[in-house]
Amino acid sequence: MKAFKNGWIYTEKFLFERGGFAVENGRFTRVLGELPPDAVDLEGRYVIPGLLDIHTHGNSGADMSDGAYEGLKRMLLYYAANGITSCAPTTLTLPYETLARAYAVARRLADERPSGAAVIRGVHMEGPFFCEKRKGAQNADYLRLPDFEAFEELHEGCGGLIRLVDVAPELPGAEAFIRQASKLCTVSIAHTDTDWDTARKAIDAGVTHLTHTFNAMPGIHHRNPGPIVAAAEDARVSAEIIGDGLHVHPAVVCFAYRVFGAARMVLVSDSLRCCGMPEGEIDLGGLRAWLKDGVARLADGTLAGSATNVYECMQRVVSFGVPKEDAIRSATYNPARQLGCLDEVGSIADGKVADFVICDAALNRESVWLAGKKL
Repeated sequence: MKAFKNGWIYTEKFLFERGGFAVENGRFTRVLGELPPDAVDLEGRYVIPGLLDIHTHGNSGADMSDGAYEGLKRMLLYYAANGITSCAPTTLTLPYETLARAYAVARRLADERPSGAAVIRGVHMEGPFFCEKRKGAQNADYLRLPDFEAFEELHEGCGGLIRLVDVAPELPGAEAFIRQASKLCTVSIAHTDTDWDTARKAIDAGVTHLTHTFNAMPGIHHRNPGPIVAAAEDARVSAEIIGDGLHVHPAVVCFAYRVFGAARMVLVSDSLRCCGMPEGEIDLGGLRAWLKDGVARLADGTLAGSATNVYECMQRVVSFGVPKEDAIRSATYNPARQLGCLDEVGSIADGKVADFVICDAALNRESVWLAGKKL
């Protein structure tokens, strides 16, 4: 057993409480309880759960959709080093056979759990069930109508690892797809031109998530409220937001936290292979994109994913004015809930995997711990 005392621990009350915890067999125990006298003195440092990113395509020159073992492993090592101890690697809009290969590699690494690497808690299938008008940086050549049989085959092929799937609810067959797919995983509205009524029907059919809120969807209009309002007014739906301050204006990020509330916000990076890399050209599902001044865009200027990891996003949204405790919740507990792994990770509580970050009051990392072992 290893124990820590005299710290500020971010607990399941979603605030910092003075005390400590112990780690036994890679799991938390004695959280805020009695500790042995030889416990490590944290000297007032802060301890937060390891972060989860449930919408991240890549980093370090690698992309989940490449279907490359070494590339995905490199991504997982980067996440862990940056305090992101669990993730759901995210695929782009690509042919089914390409997706199947990527999911097979993810399944292998989810089972192997390499030392010092973030754990794959699921995968996020972003596309191909999108509308062309709002495709954003997704490749239009591979867009498809919602197809539950194709999805089910992919889902079964990777042993149920797909934990989040996106769909534009206005497409033919979308409502039936949502009703079926929502029995297997979380279903999210994304890359859509849907109106309020159709979004409401999709939520009643089983949608419980909104992918990168404000991006690749209609905005809020006073006579055409659209999917954002439909999601905001229903407590069953949580909302992702990219926290780099570029995809969504800082004022709108704060607005979203106020409207949805801290319990329903999910902070994501939507990071591309250029995350952690120098500026230059990158491949994006067969499309060419360029990273310049921290922003990735297609040749026509379309904003692509981010070049920022979710730990940096958490710090940025705090700088925008989001309370620190709310930002942490949206990067730990809430994404674990949406991914269906809250019983294992997402908070510091007895019995959960001891993934945590020791940091200062500004959330600057001092050390990262995976299952109770320091990186």
